[in-house]
Amino acid sequence: MSFKKKSLTLALSSALIASFSLSAHAEMVLKRGNGSEPQSLDPQIAEGVPSSHIQRDLFEGLTAEDQEANIIPGMAESWDISEDGKTYTFHLRDAKWTDGAPVTAEDFVYAWQRGVNPATGSNYAFILYPIKNAEAIAEGKMQPEELGAKVIDDKTIEVELEGPTPYFLGMLAHNVAYPVPKQTVEKYGDDWTRPENIVSNGAFKMQEWTPQSNITLVKSDSYWDKDAVKLDKVIFYPTEDQGSELKRYRAGEIDWTYEIPNDQIKWIQSNLADELQSANYLGTYYYGFNTSKPPFDNKDLREALTLALDRDVITEKVTGAGETPAYSIVVPGVNNYDAYKPEWADWPRAEQIKKAKELYAKAGYGPDNPLKIELIYNTSDNHKKIAIAAASMWKQILGVETELVNQEWKVFLSTRKQGNTEAFRAGWIGDYNDPNSFLELFVSNSGLNDVFFKNEEFDSLLKQAASEQDAGKRAETLRQAEEVFTDSYSLAPIYHYVTKHMVKPYVKGYTNNVMDHNRSKYMYIEK
Repeated sequence: MSFKKKSLTLALSSALIASFSLSAHAEMVLKRGNGSEPQSLDPQIAEGVPSSHIQRDLFEGLTAEDQEANIIPGMAESWDISEDGKTYTFHLRDAKWTDGAPVTAEDFVYAWQRGVNPATGSNYAFILYPIKNAEAIAEGKMQPEELGAKVIDDKTIEVELEGPTPYFLGMLAHNVAYPVPKQTVEKYGDDWTRPENIVSNGAFKMQEWTPQSNITLVKSDSYWDKDAVKLDKVIFYPTEDQGSELKRYRAGEIDWTYEIPNDQIKWIQSNLADELQSANYLGTYYYGFNTSKPPFDNKDLREALTLALDRDVITEKVTGAGETPAYSIVVPGVNNYDAYKPEWADWPRAEQIKKAKELYAKAGYGPDNPLKIELIYNTSDNHKKIAIAAASMWKQILGVETELVNQEWKVFLSTRKQGNTEAFRAGWIGDYNDPNSFLELFVSNSGLNDVFFKNEEFDSLLKQAASEQDAGKRAETLRQAEEVFTDSYSLAPIYHYVTKHMVKPYVKGYTNNVMDHNRSKYMYIEK
């Protein structure tokens, strides 16, 4: 071989080796669709699924979740529970914040006190109510420092509960129970979650947040379990238009969609069935009624509109992805519970319609005096299609004139909180697998009680269930509470969710689960 040919061969070999080396060390990036722009990333303030997906990557509580959403140790490597089930002692592992400071017991106690402090304005304060004095603090009757959570030392927290709480460990995996760095929060105030300021303790840390474009997280070198994290980067893309998101997915711009457009399901099932991931989901889609003012302070009217909705048509013709008709807020099949089902749910459709018309007339409405209402939903093609179907049913059966109004996510949340509503779209995904996660939403002082339901018997039954140690008696008490709420017709349940994601075949490490909690910590790209 000539010198020139040998040199050329060596050069080509070197180039191939270099190319292989670059490929072997290329960044592993997961691109996730994420629905709406997150309302906030502050653990004690944030609400909504788009925020929680990102927060599960940025933060970690005392407990965490595995790939199947089972509760596992998180920042706490172990814990002890007293015989009466009312005192928990958590032992923290060695962990650090992204600024290098240690994660301590004080970070958790500070976060929880902050969560129940009325000055914080958390709509999820009620999640922490099992902790002693939490509810009284949230109502302004006690000081945050009187919360039943005590720092024993930097690595030990003692928590005293109001009563035995079977779901307490699951509750601690919720974002409102995540720790926050006191020094950073107090230094920057409301701006502490800005990309240049935020300090977190999860598997990933913030790199960039461009509103309405993307939120980019990178692997955290300070995370206690960093060796188990395979991804280098996760990019979340807020895309409210499901049709646009599907186009981005098909173009290879997104690896995992937040949702899929309902009108494309049949095409997807025929052409991309292997990439459609669908599973039962611990959630209920419903229309809420503002019971605090006319016209929906009238129970007969609320019941009439509820019975007029044909859930079979909506789930079969409009959504069509395996959703099941809903007749109450609690999802059937939730752990150790027999959900309540009202009598009318099993009536023939003709009988439901007849009753709806009678109630509508009893409420004072008819052909000469049709009800005129506004139905608000957050921007989404899927929500729009369901709203059109519901409005059509109300018009055809009762003569109701419905104005459909869509609002961007943050505006929509604000409108509901301020009570500037008549009827509105809503959905609730269980924060833990227990009926209480659905029912506590509607206690009189809940920050998320946007239907403004207030009932002393209901509140009393939930308090009674919270202190009941017998599992069977507790379930029966909760079922009584569910019956009281359901029969108030403060909302019209429509269907129980299924998850619907398009996922590229090369995305690995996730498991479909009833919570639809898929931490990027476990995922990786295999191309």
